Amino acid sequence: MEENHVTKPVKALVIGGSAGSLQVLFSLLPLLQNNLPFAIIVVLHRRHSADSSLSDLLSTKSLSPTHEVEDKDVIRPGHIYLAPADYHLLIEKQESFSLDYSEKINFSRPSIDVTFESAAEVYGPSLVALLLSGANEDGTKGLSQVKKAGGITIVQNPDTAQMPYMPYYAMMHTVIDHVLDVPQMSHYINNLR
Repeated sequence: MEENHVTKPVKALVIGGSAGSLQVLFSLLPLLQNNLPFAIIVVLHRRHSADSSLSDLLSTKSLSPTHEVEDKDVIRPGHIYLAPADYHLLIEKQESFSLDYSEKINFSRPSIDVTFESAAEVYGPSLVALLLSGANEDGTKGLSQVKKAGGITIVQNPDTAQMPYMPYYAMMHTVIDHVLDVPQMSHYINNLR
């Protein structure tokens, strides 16, 4: 693994996950400090019929304000944003969100790759991307773009993932800076600046 240090202040942390990742978030969010100086953007695979109660549930686990994204929401540091079910979540140059209903990618909408790639374009070396448990390849291309843009790439340790395929696949196909379990993730994130 290549060692990488953030050279610019972190503006965003993007987190992607699928099967098994919700439990990781339930464990991770309570460990994160309030008022982190960057936004946290979460993309989870979930059924298109899922309602917005997931955002409410995540907000009970976090000290930071947690919102399900609406089109054109402005991205603010210290907030946690959740991609809505059945929409791709893109980050725009003016640091706002755009929702897209185009074709599914990797059988998923929202697609982790779509969000990671658009975040890499906007934030470049000020981006950290974290890929959690999951059962498909979504997220690997996005992590590759984050790395090419100078950002930091992290995956959940596959040994601790309920569904290890997603982080393992990423480790085999792109450069990953850190492979972490939940306590290591919280320590790393809380020390980002």
